[in-house]
Amino acid sequence: MNEIEELERRLASAMERIANGLGSMGPAVTHDTSAISAELEDERLANAQLKERSRKLTEQLDSMRQMAAERMAALDVEMQRLKKANELLRVSNAALRDANEAGVGDPHLINKAMLTELEGLRASRAADIAETATILGALETALTEAEEANHA
Repeated sequence: MNEIEELERRLASAMERIANGLGSMGPAVTHDTSAISAELEDERLANAQLKERSRKLTEQLDSMRQMAAERMAALDVEMQRLKKANELLRVSNAALRDANEAGVGDPHLINKAMLTELEGLRASRAADIAETATILGALETALTEAEEANHA
């Protein structure tokens, strides 16, 4: 991105010098300036094209950043859910151990532990899916950039 801006600055500076040079020659110029004017117009066109490409690249970058932020937020939500499910599982298992030590095999505690474990597995799977989506998004972005670079 900085290279494009540098090229734009250099082109603008060169066009300015050409225009100043043509203006200072005044009526003393005896040769045809149409070739120089055509080159100047070509440079202006190239500059406009570079500016448009820079604008499009900036838009793409902003879009990719927003998409990455959304994916990271989704991943964070799933990771928090996983942490909560694992904490509930630890508490439930501790209660189950205590009941077994006391010789009171409470079916309710066993069911609760199994439900908590199932929720932990679901949360883990959801976190894996969110993480995979984030990785796939990054790969798609990298592949798109590589494809655009090959076409440029």
